[in-house]
Amino acid sequence: MENGAARTVPSVIVAIDGPSGTGKSSTSKAVAAQLGLSYLDTGAQYRAITWWMVNNGIDIDDPSAIAAAAGKPEIVSGTDPVNPTIAVDGTDVAGPIRTHEVTSRVSAVSAVPEVRVRITELQRSLAASAEQGIVVEGRDIGTTVLPDADLKIFLTASPEARAARRSGELEGADVHATREALIKRDAADSSRKTSPLAKADDAVEVDTTELTLAQVIECVVTLVEEKRAAK
Repeated sequence: MENGAARTVPSVIVAIDGPSGTGKSSTSKAVAAQLGLSYLDTGAQYRAITWWMVNNGIDIDDPSAIAAAAGKPEIVSGTDPVNPTIAVDGTDVAGPIRTHEVTSRVSAVSAVPEVRVRITELQRSLAASAEQGIVVEGRDIGTTVLPDADLKIFLTASPEARAARRSGELEGADVHATREALIKRDAADSSRKTSPLAKADDAVEVDTTELTLAQVIECVVTLVEEKRAAK
């Protein structure tokens, strides 16, 4: 019975935006798994193209060099929330894209318009092909990538809470240094000319500072279910 019921549930596209350390990935994956939706981590795609640029000797300080190479790597994202995958030219890069080398360069690569056009096209095609619907997380999903998403959510949290979470993920990381790095990246992502980090006018803002992950997931699941019921 459950499978039949799942097929009759309206497809729903959910955009979850916000800065690093707000619980975006953990929340998005859990919500997608709980509701039988596909899942896409758009940040992993930008990390993947950055990893390719670094490994192929592209000058990260030269936007024109990045632009010229933007169409070369083949990036494939697996959208299973239980086991999301990311590959570049057939190589699994789920681990390598999380290194400091990539993290420190991803904002510069992501700011290049040609890179954003390439990755945005990829994201839109994945969202369009998700039969049951999809949870897409990133920084410009509700504003640029999927402006017609059924539900837009913007997660926020204090810099202190975000730094504590992120340094917890990065073993041995200094909370103060992590906080400074997060604020620096926020400034870079919010001020870039192409698709800056911003809250969509019609997004629901959820402040996760004082919430547990379970509470955030419950909140988002409720919002999605309400949206599906109204379709």
